[in-house]
Amino acid sequence: MGRFSSMLDGLSRTFSTSKRGTSSTECSGKEAAEAMAKDAKKNEMILRSSGTVNVKGSDNFASVCSRKGEKGVNQDCCIVWEEFGCQEDMMFCGVFDGHGPWGHYVAKRVCDSMTSSLLCNWQDMLVESSADDDLDLESDKKLDRFHLWQHSITKTCADVDHDLQQYRKIDSVYSGTTALVAVRQGDHLVIANVGDSRAVLATASDDGGLIPIQLTVDFKPNLPQEAERIVECNGRVFYLEDEPGVHRVWLPNEDSPGLAMSRAFGDYCIKNFGLISVPEVIQRNITNQDQFIVLASDGVWDVVSNEEAVEIVSSTSDKAKSAKCLVDRAVREWKRKRKGIAIDDISAICVFFHNNCSSSFVATPK
Repeated sequence: MGRFSSMLDGLSRTFSTSKRGTSSTECSGKEAAEAMAKDAKKNEMILRSSGTVNVKGSDNFASVCSRKGEKGVNQDCCIVWEEFGCQEDMMFCGVFDGHGPWGHYVAKRVCDSMTSSLLCNWQDMLVESSADDDLDLESDKKLDRFHLWQHSITKTCADVDHDLQQYRKIDSVYSGTTALVAVRQGDHLVIANVGDSRAVLATASDDGGLIPIQLTVDFKPNLPQEAERIVECNGRVFYLEDEPGVHRVWLPNEDSPGLAMSRAFGDYCIKNFGLISVPEVIQRNITNQDQFIVLASDGVWDVVSNEEAVEIVSSTSDKAKSAKCLVDRAVREWKRKRKGIAIDDISAICVFFHNNCSSSFVATPK
């Protein structure tokens, strides 16, 4: 239990240092997390736009690219935070895909609030677990570690959605965002998904090739379990004649908002009719065979298959350009496969697990 205790002590000291002079634990916790984010950005460990993150000594190398589509302002938002929460073995990544008139504001708000809320909830869970005499962390580390993250992320999503609804500076009644986040803690990977972005893992096969493994579910309204929930809540699921196969969520007596996903933050006009912001949380133990993971908005997956994505990333000689190569390919595929349809915003994060890049590389925000 030694490593767990030292991790808890270190995080608690970081939070308590930032709490001085404040009276509200919840407020000071968020202030501490925000202070961590500012420090991480200053030390080139956090990236919120296209670029790379490669902190010296880290096992991770992350390449990020986000490109505006043809529908107006870019409503996608990305973040990579190395040494998340001041923990040397942790990394946080997220892709947020906004939609609706205020979608770009919603995506940014959720991206910003999720990191601080998750740190606070994770710390609370650590404290609670350390005080549980019946919990033997050494006997089943993986299960307990996943339970900590699963509970923390689920609570965070509920808190973030509530915060967004109360935030009067953003009109999120008819606007929202999806969220796909990943936390790497040593060899432990946790993925949480709200919406239709996707995480794909590239792992080595016995013959030396790479196999794509889709880790998340694209939460589309026509998935049986999603459609059942929506219909039970009096929402409707159907596609328009000019969009065959593109199922959307509609209000009971109104042809709006027509969401192409069944889970999202915001969109409060339809939250009582089957749309939810509950994440699916999964875990994986990273092995030597696991090479990298791709987190991308549906702008990529609408036109690029899992196999193609893995091939594009793995064949890029410069890891720093891997996300850009994937995004560029998606743009070309949109033009080829979906002529006459406005190109969506396209964002991708590629995280390499076994970093063998030159140590001279550092975070390079652009």
